[in-house]
Amino acid sequence: MRFLKLVIATQNKGKVAEFERLLGPKGIEVVSLLDYPDLPEVEETGDSFEANARLKAESIAKLLNLPVLADDSGLVVPYLNGAPGIYSARYAGQPKSDKANIDKLLREMSQARGDQRQAYFVTCLVLASPDHDSYVVEGRAYGTIALEPSGDSGFGYDPVFYVDQEGATFAQIPLSRKNQISHRANAIKALLASLPEWLEVTA
Repeated sequence: MRFLKLVIATQNKGKVAEFERLLGPKGIEVVSLLDYPDLPEVEETGDSFEANARLKAESIAKLLNLPVLADDSGLVVPYLNGAPGIYSARYAGQPKSDKANIDKLLREMSQARGDQRQAYFVTCLVLASPDHDSYVVEGRAYGTIALEPSGDSGFGYDPVFYVDQEGATFAQIPLSRKNQISHRANAIKALLASLPEWLEVTA
């Protein structure tokens, strides 16, 4: 059994690298939108992680006539009524900036203490094909918002996402370990555990 080439619907090099590390050992050839620079940008106009991922996956699958895996991921902070949520990448406005997003988050969380700093990352994966219904899974990773950034690895909010059982932020732990416990890793585990038959092809 082998797998079709799978297009990851992102131009984020950090995400592409994570998907390659997670899917490569499963025999899945990963390409991304970086390999298709002429494609039109898909506007993320959905009101949920699933809606945005579905928009990207299904639109691009039709354009390329290939199976496409799209994710919409974000940080959810109950203390902030779910923010940054689906706006995680552009929380501080345009142009997108990880540092600006973190700075804004820490300002908004400046009065939060103890359990008020609880948060979780969400990844919703939508696997789409021109010939089949889309397949949807979700993964989460739980932690707290640190008082200040720590660590040089990862991307996005990783420097302030502290995982109690690791005693470190996502940006401090080795990437190999993050790829075992992250929200994206958990979503991919769920995907691979019951991968639909239409993803399989015969030699």
